[in-house]
Amino acid sequence: MTSPSAASATRTAPRRVGPGDPEWRIAADGYQAIISAVGATVRVLTHEGRDLIVPFDEAQVRPLFRGATVAPWPNRIAGGRYSFGGEEFQVPVTEVARGHALHGLVSWIRWDLVDVTDNRVVLWHRLVPQDGYPFALTLQAEFEVGGAGLKTSLSTTNDGATDAPYGCCPHPYLLAGPSPLDDWLLTLPAATRLEVDDTLIPIAQAAVSDVDSDFRVAVPIGGREIDHAFTDLDWDGAGRTAVRVVDPAHGTGVLISWGDWAPWVQIHTADRPEPEYDRAGLAVEPMSCAPNAFNNAPAAGGPPTLAAGATHIAEWTISALDEVERV
Repeated sequence: MTSPSAASATRTAPRRVGPGDPEWRIAADGYQAIISAVGATVRVLTHEGRDLIVPFDEAQVRPLFRGATVAPWPNRIAGGRYSFGGEEFQVPVTEVARGHALHGLVSWIRWDLVDVTDNRVVLWHRLVPQDGYPFALTLQAEFEVGGAGLKTSLSTTNDGATDAPYGCCPHPYLLAGPSPLDDWLLTLPAATRLEVDDTLIPIAQAAVSDVDSDFRVAVPIGGREIDHAFTDLDWDGAGRTAVRVVDPAHGTGVLISWGDWAPWVQIHTADRPEPEYDRAGLAVEPMSCAPNAFNNAPAAGGPPTLAAGATHIAEWTISALDEVERV
């Protein structure tokens, strides 16, 4: 990919003074989204005025990766260390308490504007080779609202002459409605959960029915504390799957759907020590690879790889569920 021209932007929003400067508001068909340049972040998403994700204030430093675009790895690299192409690499440890590298390298980068219209914004970033990740990537994120909701696509090209380890995910915290998260009904079409150690690094796989995490039929989340990746997903005839959360007391909900680029999905009930963040929403993160996948053994297929010159495309849609049957 080549660098886009700033002249391709058809409309720009006024600059503000804030951590996410600049940002753009897009709207159509009752949906409205605010997209921040820092981390290509969805700061706000509403439908007919109802929040579909947990928002944050424009003057606030984005908390807990809310709404961020995550690449070139999702989740964690244990100790920030991995092997690729016969070499050993060390990326910065950004999750200090657990000693791991968390959520890639572009979530705190200010992305550049390619294009913006009333209902669509396209952002762009070139990730330069650096210590620990000496690979050149060009990333383009497109956000568009319409009758189906907010559709996002992330296109990543390996501009280097060698293969690169690569993975990605979005990081929204979904809001089903005003009832407590414990009361929400979760539908998650996954048969297997990834078991983790006390620093959230994978150690085994388990059937969801064996670990009290079977949401293949909608059931209340209850008091479960979940921060796990799930796989063995059910796909429809179009090659798509979806996670659905519903507030049965208010007849509202939200759905995130995606294609088979993401065979994994991280679910987190946002259990936090800060009262204002604790169980405020459900993080649902479709992932192109598992946590700590950069350390996959050859028997497991090795690290996820983006070939030299190749492009990886990820896409997902967040939609409102209204007039759901109340319970």
